[in-house]
Amino acid sequence: MPLDCGCKNTTFFNPPNIFAKIFLFFFKILEIPPQNLIFAAMKTIKDIYKIGVGPSSSHTMGPQKAARIFNDRYPNAASFEVTLYGSLAATGKGHMTDWAIINSLQAPTEIVWKPDIILPFHPNGMLFKAFDAEKKLLGEWQVFSIGGGNLAEEGKTDESPEVYPLSKMTDIIKWCGETGRTYWEYVYEYENQKEIEDYMMEVWQVMQAAVERGLQAEGVLPGPLHLSRKAATYHIKASGYTHTLKSRGLVYSYALAVSEENASGGVVVTAPTCGSCGVIPAVLYHLSRSYDFTDQRIIRALVTAGLVGNIVRTNASISGAEVGCQGEVGVACSMAAAAANQLFGGSPSQIEYAAEMALEHHLGMTCDPMCGLVQIPCIERNAYAAARALDSNIYSTFSDGFHRVSFDKVVEAMKETGKDIPSLYKETSQGGLAKEFEQE
Repeated sequence: MPLDCGCKNTTFFNPPNIFAKIFLFFFKILEIPPQNLIFAAMKTIKDIYKIGVGPSSSHTMGPQKAARIFNDRYPNAASFEVTLYGSLAATGKGHMTDWAIINSLQAPTEIVWKPDIILPFHPNGMLFKAFDAEKKLLGEWQVFSIGGGNLAEEGKTDESPEVYPLSKMTDIIKWCGETGRTYWEYVYEYENQKEIEDYMMEVWQVMQAAVERGLQAEGVLPGPLHLSRKAATYHIKASGYTHTLKSRGLVYSYALAVSEENASGGVVVTAPTCGSCGVIPAVLYHLSRSYDFTDQRIIRALVTAGLVGNIVRTNASISGAEVGCQGEVGVACSMAAAAANQLFGGSPSQIEYAAEMALEHHLGMTCDPMCGLVQIPCIERNAYAAARALDSNIYSTFSDGFHRVSFDKVVEAMKETGKDIPSLYKETSQGGLAKEFEQE
């Protein structure tokens, strides 16, 4: 909590932020990975919301980003070879991983698929190699796509700055109680408010555009499933129902619209991933149109949702290849529930309860996309999760915010559950629905 001399808006220093930097400095000297510490600071919430093309943040956006980095390192290479491991190799073709890499490397590229080799650091491993005209190796780089379009290297610490000294919801709720403020104000305490608001406005505009494009688009999505778009039909049918059913039908249509745009390679926002990008836009688009919430209030709701997603990313994972769909659609539902509850005036405890409930009831959800495409069951799950987010908001609103299982405990349980889920059900398309479809 900031200490001051009693003069309004006069802050001499912020102990949590100072201590965080001191601790991190010494831990870095001792070469202790941040994830192994009891104390852990968080990075910017901008990392939760990335604007890019679908269909997958981990299988498309991450590899594309890595390929561009490697291409810049070896601009004169005559050829490249990229080996994909684990989940990236198992479902890479359906997720357009090879397309994303080949189109980002400015020389002939060979893709080597090794789905049976899962590297210890993360299931989404890549090995880039650059060669000269005589096939002499110029250099290589092993990197991992860890979810949400983010990259990591084994044995290397992420050098991006730590922003938030607190990384647990329980501690942030305590901060809210001590200061009389709420989650979005916690974000503004440690990030530049104007920069965050400007970025969130861009995010909100992209989300709205994805909804509106998706509602107008019709036809069949790309890929062997020949799946027809449903957003436009659901939107039209919703208008024929009474208020309650109409409201739910509209939410479905908005989530379908964004998810179908993602599946067709359209521009979307990771929230927190491409595979779960339809949940938050559906909820916020619906509420903004139904209740005339201003853009400023929507932006604050997005900030709160981003903080929720950031807590999960810091303490567990948002990668389907690492923890299953509970880390994608489950976290998106949690983020959307928190955003909705804030819009309707929820207290910090009620917001936390809405987020906890939404994530808790997605524990154990597998990631088993048919044909490796972000279509079945992914698109439908986004629509269903958007509805569950609104239900979590209502349930929490009726409560006083008190409950036995904290959000932080559910995040821990999600992480452990993710470890226990077999790789067959973690974005490899080798089990579950994907296997049943292949047997037809």
